[in-house]
Amino acid sequence: LTVDLLSLSAACDALDQHNLKQNDQPMDILQIINCLTTIYDRLEQDHNNLVNVPLCVDMCLNWLLNVYDTGRTGRIRVLSFKTGVVSLCKAHLEDKYRYLFKQVASSTGFCDQRRLGLLLHDSIQIPRQLGEVASFGGSNIEPSVRSCFQFANNKPEIEAALFLDWMRLEPQSMVWLPVLHRVAAAETAKHQAKCNICKECPIIGFRYRSLKHFNYDICQSCFFSGRVAKGHKMHYPMVEYCTPTTSGEDVRDFAKVLKNKFRTKRYFAKHPRMGYLPVQTVLEGDNMET
Repeated sequence: LTVDLLSLSAACDALDQHNLKQNDQPMDILQIINCLTTIYDRLEQDHNNLVNVPLCVDMCLNWLLNVYDTGRTGRIRVLSFKTGVVSLCKAHLEDKYRYLFKQVASSTGFCDQRRLGLLLHDSIQIPRQLGEVASFGGSNIEPSVRSCFQFANNKPEIEAALFLDWMRLEPQSMVWLPVLHRVAAAETAKHQAKCNICKECPIIGFRYRSLKHFNYDICQSCFFSGRVAKGHKMHYPMVEYCTPTTSGEDVRDFAKVLKNKFRTKRYFAKHPRMGYLPVQTVLEGDNMET
């Protein structure tokens, strides 16, 4: 869809130009096409070899309807349009979080449970459309809303700073977005290390370094397909790198390996470490209106 070429400021300019301020208002297909045309006309000026305006508008319209208008009513909410475009655009992760939070916050900058539910509901539709929603805790967003407000000591409303702190823990329902950013960052990354399994050197893409054995690295294709070398178990801790390591990270990892050398197999089996904040998916309490 080439939305990865679109800066957040350019997206905001296009939205302002079309006066899309009322987030709960519906947009019809003509409004969606007009706004997408503005976005892609601007992108074509900077990337004319990558952007075919009629094709991109058609593809992006189709994607937005597949994600947010499963009943094909010909309408989606302005909030859904913004969530879809901004989630995939070119911007720092925290800038995206700030922008999306602002869309559901009140004029005083606070957000209640219902408004946060709207944002999480629209965000989870993207992995749902790809058939991946089960990995992110299912499409019921109520446990995620509860997780965020528990993190906020059950205040009735939260402010942006608290929302950002919660998002930095990578809650299960939203972890797909930072993962997408890491995948994009890793695509061209070259690591001066050799894969202990297939012997690829340098490792391109994601690098997985063992925190149990010294100088033990796995490339992404071996890691994703579950290959292991002799003496290395799947439950041993590893750290993922999407960009080349700094000397500080090398020293930190060395210290962790040293510590783990004295830990038993039973310790690792009993202390599995999740790289994200798990969200309980059990249906409890009243279902939240989305």
